[in-house]
Amino acid sequence: MTWQSCHLLHLTISGDYYWFVFFATICSYNFHWYLTHQSTSSAIRIQWSLRHKNAHLLFYFAGVIGSLILFYKLRQHWFGLFFATLLTFLYSAPKIPLPYFRFLKQVAIGKTIFLSAVWTYVTAIMPVFIAGEHFSHEMKWFAASRFFLIYGICILFDFRDKADDKQEGIRTMVNYFDETGVNRLFVFSIIACIIFTIGLLFSGVSLLSVLILIIPGIILYSIYPLAKKNTSDYLYYFILDGLMMLSALLMAVLPI
Repeated sequence: MTWQSCHLLHLTISGDYYWFVFFATICSYNFHWYLTHQSTSSAIRIQWSLRHKNAHLLFYFAGVIGSLILFYKLRQHWFGLFFATLLTFLYSAPKIPLPYFRFLKQVAIGKTIFLSAVWTYVTAIMPVFIAGEHFSHEMKWFAASRFFLIYGICILFDFRDKADDKQEGIRTMVNYFDETGVNRLFVFSIIACIIFTIGLLFSGVSLLSVLILIIPGIILYSIYPLAKKNTSDYLYYFILDGLMMLSALLMAVLPI
């Protein structure tokens, strides 16, 4: 996803940033699942995570070490990197079993907004800062497009985790609104994604590139009814997560 931003927006960045994204993702993912102690889901991967806390802890520290090394190498961009770290922390913070963080469970209704924002920020906005460029209209259209696609995907993950979030007392959009309200929020996200993606045409992006960026949104919309009722690991970690990187893969193999 980071490569796609650089490719589409014609950015040149240090290879250290790609490695930072890699180690930071390993760190934040395993931190989140290390703090998850129970689940009503019978999904194989989730049950595996609950039984293998030491594995998550090991990968977490590996991610921390790698992130710190790369953070130092990219220290001239420390403020932007710190902001990304803060957004990521806010997503997992309600799971921390300390009194100071308990109140976050009541305001965690925006946790998927934090998650969508950090994915967008790290992969579509921060590369612009790393490259030393100023934001053009093309970059703004693209960042908005990515945010709403990722947010639409996150809504489905909230559906999957609905029972667990209720059990832990964490408020989310899915638990806050009724199903009709969540459906409207999802449709709004898909429409916004498509509109902002089409906006790229006015910034000189090719029609083929725009069509490729729209494809994941169309697929997501088409599988929404199924995904709300299905908790398959293959659906969530192969298809849904895969939709975030699908357009990047297509751009990598097509002559764009």
